[in-house]
Amino acid sequence: MRVDGVTYTDEVEPRTLLVHHLREQLGKVGTVVGCDTSNCGACTVHLDGEAVKSCTVLAVQADGSDVTTIEGLAPDGALHPMQKAFHELHGLQCGYCTPGMIMAAVDLVADNPDPSDDEVREGIEGNLCRCTGYQNIVRAVQQAAREMNTGAQA
Repeated sequence: MRVDGVTYTDEVEPRTLLVHHLREQLGKVGTVVGCDTSNCGACTVHLDGEAVKSCTVLAVQADGSDVTTIEGLAPDGALHPMQKAFHELHGLQCGYCTPGMIMAAVDLVADNPDPSDDEVREGIEGNLCRCTGYQNIVRAVQQAAREMNTGAQA
């Protein structure tokens, strides 16, 4: 599989979850283990360009796939617009849900470049935050969407 632009060839036990392979074998600890039941979304990554909860995917299922983690979202070292907006608009408190929330939000904006409040809330509903009231997250997603679309048009 290719993870954050680097190709890896590993032998894994067939029962190994992608989240555990990313964290334990590849050192991608930004992909957080939240619940192992697919309820919280903290482990969200992009698999072949689509947001997935990596605790629901076996590592062997990602064979031949392209995986992007939160670490690979901005490979040049600068913050991705979504990361920047979450920081600037206080879209996080403890930060535990933030990597998965950001990955889900980037996928949402790719499908809907100008989401309303309700569309953002619906788009991230598979990602739970126990600290915020979501309002700053919604604002951050919308700000990032504007910046991502402005950058895409340039």
